Amino acid sequence: MQQVVTFGEIMMRLSPPQHLRLGQATSLDVTYGGGDANVAAALAYMGVPAAHVSCFPEHELGQAAAGHFRRLGVDLRHVQYQPGRLGLYFLEVGASLRSSRIVYDRADSAFANLDPAAFNWDEILKDAGWLHWTGITPAISAAAAQATADAIAAARRLGITVSADVNYRRNLWQYGQKAQDVMPPLVAGCDLVVCTEGDADDLFGIKVAEESDHPFVDMSEQLMQRFPQIKRVIATRRKTQSASHERIRGMLYQEGRYYQTPYFDINPVVDRIGGGDSFISGFIYGSQTYDTPEQALAFATAASALKHTIAGDINLVTPAEVEPIMLGNTSGRLLR
Repeated sequence: MQQVVTFGEIMMRLSPPQHLRLGQATSLDVTYGGGDANVAAALAYMGVPAAHVSCFPEHELGQAAAGHFRRLGVDLRHVQYQPGRLGLYFLEVGASLRSSRIVYDRADSAFANLDPAAFNWDEILKDAGWLHWTGITPAISAAAAQATADAIAAARRLGITVSADVNYRRNLWQYGQKAQDVMPPLVAGCDLVVCTEGDADDLFGIKVAEESDHPFVDMSEQLMQRFPQIKRVIATRRKTQSASHERIRGMLYQEGRYYQTPYFDINPVVDRIGGGDSFISGFIYGSQTYDTPEQALAFATAASALKHTIAGDINLVTPAEVEPIMLGNTSGRLLR
């Protein structure tokens, strides 16, 4: 497979151990993650050449975050370092009736203050076959939005597949530009998007009739009409039973046809953070490995389901572990 390149912020994640609440904690477990970087790391773990582009603070925390992803096999040769801080987020992992909660502390990070001109995208993407970004990245700052636009423009010049998880985070858009103005020209350069009906309404004003029998299909068709470059739309559908019990299915609309998987039942959930990143990384892998859209979607959804059983942001699974789940083997029997 050709290299997959992702672009976005990496943050430090701090969590109380053993399902403690933040107010009870006397220590915090440390790991690192970011929506785009999680995709690169999951693909690298599956044996796909993957690179991540970011901007870190030029001190020990920036080096620690970069080292975490390098150890997972992610190519970070094109990251930038500059003065500033590393974004943080605090995760309180819920259980049963108590929901998980996240507190962000990411304002004015080194990534938010990056210089778009520092990234030579034609050089960065020269050996790549795929570029992936999320809607979180252009939400962070005008500079990050410009760098995202530059990356997409370079990918289009080079004939590289572009995907995006539009992932609308209303509270992130604080720098004076509206998501509804910034996101459409970025999404217009994409071949594949992860998008739900809610995000399509919030970002693009695409509405689905309440009486629609197939709301995801109706939304996808409208999205493709508005952005003709888009050829595939994917998403997951969740039936959350509790903080410890999820059911998810995958959905794909492509070339006028709708595909869906059965629901995967996940109980207990160990960690749901990164489930969406695992879905798109699984689809990138599956779409380049299997012969049919059904197989690619099944692999992606099984990969996402497995991520819910793994602590941390990143899906540390191999294709050999995903494929039995993809084929319906969910017994969880001891393997030895």
